[in-house]
Amino acid sequence: MNISYNWLKQYIHTDLGPDQIARILTDIGLEVEGIETVESVRGGLEGVVVGEVLTCDKHPDADKLHLTTVDIGTGEPLQIVCGAPNVAAGQKVLVATVGTTLYPTGEENGFKIKKSKIRGVESLGMLCAEDELGIGTDHEGIMVLDATARAGMPAREWLQLDSDVLIAIGLTPNRIDAASHYGVARDLAAYLRVNDLSSELALPSVDAFAADNHDRATQIEVQNAEAAPRYTGLTITGVKVGPSPEWLQKRLRAIGLNPHNNVVDVTNFILHELGQPMHAFDADKIDGGRVVVRTCDEGTPFTTLDGVERKLSAQDLMICSATRPMCIAGVFGGLDSGVTEATTNVFLESAYFNPVWVRKTARRHGLNTDASFRYERGTDPNITVYAIKRAALLIREIAGGTISSEITDIYPSPVEPFRFDISFDRINRLIGKTIPEETVKRIIASLEITIEHEKNGVLSVAVPSYRVDVRREADLIEDILRIYGYNNVEIPQHVNSTLSYAPNPDKDKLTNSVADFLTSNGFTEIMSNSLTKAAYYEGLKAYPTDQCVRILNPLSGDLSVMRQTLLFNAMEAVALNTNRKNANLKLYEFGNCYRYNAAKAEAGGLAPYEEEARLALLVTGAEHTQSWNSPAAPASFFTLKAMAEKILRRFGQDIYRLSCEPLSSDLYSEAVQFKAGKKLFEIGIVSAKVRKMFDIKAPVYYMEMNFDALMRMTKKHKVTAEELSKFPEVKRDLALLVDEGVSFGQLRSIAFSTEKKLLRSVSLFDVYEGDKLPEGKKSYALSFVLEDKTQTLTDAVIDRTMNNLITQFERHVGATVRA
Repeated sequence: MNISYNWLKQYIHTDLGPDQIARILTDIGLEVEGIETVESVRGGLEGVVVGEVLTCDKHPDADKLHLTTVDIGTGEPLQIVCGAPNVAAGQKVLVATVGTTLYPTGEENGFKIKKSKIRGVESLGMLCAEDELGIGTDHEGIMVLDATARAGMPAREWLQLDSDVLIAIGLTPNRIDAASHYGVARDLAAYLRVNDLSSELALPSVDAFAADNHDRATQIEVQNAEAAPRYTGLTITGVKVGPSPEWLQKRLRAIGLNPHNNVVDVTNFILHELGQPMHAFDADKIDGGRVVVRTCDEGTPFTTLDGVERKLSAQDLMICSATRPMCIAGVFGGLDSGVTEATTNVFLESAYFNPVWVRKTARRHGLNTDASFRYERGTDPNITVYAIKRAALLIREIAGGTISSEITDIYPSPVEPFRFDISFDRINRLIGKTIPEETVKRIIASLEITIEHEKNGVLSVAVPSYRVDVRREADLIEDILRIYGYNNVEIPQHVNSTLSYAPNPDKDKLTNSVADFLTSNGFTEIMSNSLTKAAYYEGLKAYPTDQCVRILNPLSGDLSVMRQTLLFNAMEAVALNTNRKNANLKLYEFGNCYRYNAAKAEAGGLAPYEEEARLALLVTGAEHTQSWNSPAAPASFFTLKAMAEKILRRFGQDIYRLSCEPLSSDLYSEAVQFKAGKKLFEIGIVSAKVRKMFDIKAPVYYMEMNFDALMRMTKKHKVTAEELSKFPEVKRDLALLVDEGVSFGQLRSIAFSTEKKLLRSVSLFDVYEGDKLPEGKKSYALSFVLEDKTQTLTDAVIDRTMNNLITQFERHVGATVRA
């Protein structure tokens, strides 16, 4: 953003130079990226001085040339050859001395004045015409000055040329309050007041504003108060549209804007003076004399100022007449409603539009204007009336006309100051230095923040509405620090260190351990944004939209809520990769998920908001590709189950000690959940409906684990060491015929409850279901490992143990041993 030094000084009276102001602005958080001197005439007429023509004779070898001697105040006259027909002795003229570079009007490149010989006569300069100096277009002859001009006076001084300094500020998105000359002046004044430096901040007076008559009132109707919380307008009649006065054109050109006409230039001037976007309509083109602020039907065609026809969304706020849309509110004007040379009556708009609505509309249409830049970050809702008065007075001054209506101001729900408490202890703790309380109060007052109450070292403050970035204690402490000065906080001469013990279990250590394990097993870690689309949760029962934590001022519709599950981020990664021919994926992600629990809303504060750390695993395509010694194998549900089992085992947990239940969810076509009291993780096949959202055709298998719950389980786990057994293990197999509804987990549980001393492990190595078995039956092949650490097992003991197991299987699940 460009700030003109001369323009800035219209609002703050200070003796500081541009370099000093630039240093201060950088210190208080408005980082200056560059300083550039801007001349109203290119080159600033450096080297051009006033001269008096002492003699003027004809050139001895050219009829149209004159040989002159010119006094430029150095004591020794210069001999200059001149071809102008109007040159004469006794004139005061402008002389470009040797070494001067001139930039003639309309020419891109300049030329340098050199000592030369013209038709054999030496010439030591040039007598200049208007166009040669770049200050006009006249080339009929040299410029002849008033006789009072003093020889040797710099031309810029005689012509009273202005120079300016352009200060380029790298404005951060949160500091939209400083996106104007007055906004920068206000911040600068705060610093100067606190540091007892001379300064006076002032806005131009609008006390002279008054309606001249009531002949042309324009009716205003706001149908969408959410999108347009405040709308202000008035009508000016009898204006004469034409070029702006020189002072206004200079102001705009100084910051890189091209003047258009006096009415449009005033609205641009107000934008960069106050940070308040404005729009001027041709009042005669407002059908029915009514301005209606509303949305239009989806797909309504609308042609903007750039001549492009755009299809409107039903979520685009429009400024309409009684019959048609005229302007995209806060973004871009329409082709057929703006001010032209033929305009005589003007309707002025000064409004506060909802930042979210403006941002979404601007992104939807790919538009980025000076107005949308400010509206989507948050303008001051309480400056619209001042801005429209200021604009109306300027238009009446430079374009004539009369103010033909009172101001119509529709503001049903005024925006109140942001109120919160701030303590001196908190200020000193966060800044790292004890700042005197009176200094803190002075800084707060200099920032135009009101201290409403003070009690026990706590201030209750009210922050003006234009500071949209200061809404909590930490924000104000940051403001106090930047005005106090970062450089005033001393670097300590010693460093304090506190010995700390890692928590048990150490979450970071566990996370890294799991990440290393998964990566070594061919998985790739992804990292995604915790902000996501609200549309993903529409119609979901597993994660209802009313449980979404919504963002107050989202950057876009795609980042409007905080995620409730890691699934959609993982599916975005799958879609990105499959679209680039990378279909075989094994992905994992650690991330937090968030939920709004309305049942706890009455408790207030953060009580309704829940946060949970989770681990997500996803596989799709081939588990491993074909090689010379093994065929390709597709990923499956059991790929993830095996990984879950290994992760649990790595931290001393047994998956078979968890209860396994079917899970009915609209995220999965089939799924199960594993519980240890509460749900620990779920595994399933992602439903076709979800896959369709991302245009994914291949099956996707997904697991999501409550990592916080795993941490709590791990806390109870203790690692012990024991001597290796001297006695051998014994392995026995059983083939059992069981009902289809019996799971391996049930059989394993029965086995360990039956034999607690000798049984070391139970594993499933085959499952058979086919037409050779009775209907409703399946066959499980189980392997049992037995061991006695005190003696070698005998056949009698082994047989007795196996018979006990068979008896319990028959008793509890009706299992029979297959021959």
